Amino acid sequence: MEEELNKKQKEAVAHSGGPLLISAGAGSGKTRTLVNRLLHLLKSGVKPNEIVAITFTNKAANEMRNRISAYGQLHVANSNEKKSESHMPYAISHEPFIGTFHSFGARILKAEAGYFKRTKDFTIFDNEDSLSLIKKILKENDLPKERYNPLAISKKISDIKDEIIDIEEFEEENAANKIPDIFNAYENALQKNNAFDFDDLIEKPVRLFLKNQEKLELYQKRFNHILVDEYQDINTSQYILIKLLAQKHKNLFVIGDDAQSIYSFRGSDFRNFLNFERDWSGAKIIKLEENYRSSANIISASSMLIKNNTIQKPKNLWTKNQSGELMQISAYENAEEEAWGIYENIIKLLKNKEPLEEIAVLYRTNAQSRAIEQVFIQNNLPYEIFGGLKFYARKEIKDLIAGLRYAFNPKDSVSLERMEKTFSKTKTRILAENLPRLSKELSLVQLINFLIENTNYMEYLKKNFHNYQDRLGNITELINFAATYENPLEFLENVSLMSASDGKPKMQKSAVKLMTIHMAKGLEFNNIFVAGCNEKLLPHEQSLLKKEELEEERRLMYVAITRARKRVFLSFYDLPSRFLGELPPELIEFKKVTSYGTENKNWDDETIYLE
Repeated sequence: MEEELNKKQKEAVAHSGGPLLISAGAGSGKTRTLVNRLLHLLKSGVKPNEIVAITFTNKAANEMRNRISAYGQLHVANSNEKKSESHMPYAISHEPFIGTFHSFGARILKAEAGYFKRTKDFTIFDNEDSLSLIKKILKENDLPKERYNPLAISKKISDIKDEIIDIEEFEEENAANKIPDIFNAYENALQKNNAFDFDDLIEKPVRLFLKNQEKLELYQKRFNHILVDEYQDINTSQYILIKLLAQKHKNLFVIGDDAQSIYSFRGSDFRNFLNFERDWSGAKIIKLEENYRSSANIISASSMLIKNNTIQKPKNLWTKNQSGELMQISAYENAEEEAWGIYENIIKLLKNKEPLEEIAVLYRTNAQSRAIEQVFIQNNLPYEIFGGLKFYARKEIKDLIAGLRYAFNPKDSVSLERMEKTFSKTKTRILAENLPRLSKELSLVQLINFLIENTNYMEYLKKNFHNYQDRLGNITELINFAATYENPLEFLENVSLMSASDGKPKMQKSAVKLMTIHMAKGLEFNNIFVAGCNEKLLPHEQSLLKKEELEEERRLMYVAITRARKRVFLSFYDLPSRFLGELPPELIEFKKVTSYGTENKNWDDETIYLE
């Protein structure tokens, strides 16, 4: 397989040992290099069970396993072989460990459960389980939710674990409130339930290794080679875990791309990637800069964009691929016109025999899918929301639509039942008494606002959902859409038609893929549409005040563009994103689409530059 590698990839694969960072540009064969490194170690005589290869997703881990299995390199144990040895941390495996950080941590905890007063058949609590446990603790201790918000407490506990915060210091800093007591009660409850929460899967092994040198040395001896994929995405606890395990043998092979670091909201810190040489004396750095995925024009344009970031390890991506088509930027009057423009461009691609599954529409926020879905549904264009729910299947939308349906049809017992499940009996009674009357007096938007205000719905979302800001964005989009209708019954009819397939969409091979840019990372398509390249949307308005956050937004745009093999279609309405002005004009075809038609324009004359 090594003959398929280029010079830099071969150098990385054949690395003799010690700390090595691979700075791998988009589409540069990162997974191929990682898999070949693992195969090289096996061929060199390294025992399979001494290798740990850590990825961030089960999908990536499965892909890695399949590639390795395809080359017949794994040594499967015979049924009569000894499966475990008492002096080893856990059962001997005759394969390398290939999996996520959390699955790796879970495996360690199965061996060390007794240290944490659990048994090896412990339960893993997800976020919902943890939140329920916190609510129960608050109730048992008569602590008011108004002062001790369950979601905020959950976030605080997660931060303590992800950042490996010193517990004694935390207790001293919060001596004036009950949060340390809640934290300790929560930890005791987990122990009584013979359970760990999701954050424990990394935090508990780290705490064990920090406190117990003998255990640490045992695992250091056990794992002689550690490989980490997507190293730019690790958080503090993951960083410490890897550093502890590798600090003795220093055979640490990490690969990633700081230009694709887009998960700070999950706690990832790409400074761990940038500071690799500082952390590991004598570390070697290899850059993979040949792109195999995209056309030369796409590589040139995306490279020009990302050069505007100052916090990075610069790379000079290049490709042997043909120049390809110019990137298209289209200006529209509003989101609805933009959605129609995207649809019409997709139809042109289909007429040119481009497969549906090779077309993806990306956007910054989930709420943006509404206008696009609307047009696709009206025109029977097959589509799939990748990694999420269709707009009208989202809880907050269904809750508000239920109130509107009841307002215009008080016999709708299903909608009334939904309100009763979501709101208190008192609030539901108020709604039931007033909505039918108000439906004759108020506009649709006023009616939605009445629903929101009289149920404290925004506060309800804030208290009960981690992603409440996304949900608020969806509600704003619903209100904006409702404002375009004079006839509320026509609105409800159209919504009913569009929500007929509520729930998670069926997986369709032959369908256009719709997804957020965050969901698109790691994927590639022939044709990429990026909708809503507006200032205050991409970059998002919440990121405009901090340089670090603005640079992450630029990395988001970079990730979106580099998903494409052949064509990139960027579109906006209102004020164009500053990132559009950072693309080289000679690689752009700009069109301004209005109700009067389409006109080709010079992008230099149309761009609004923002300081």
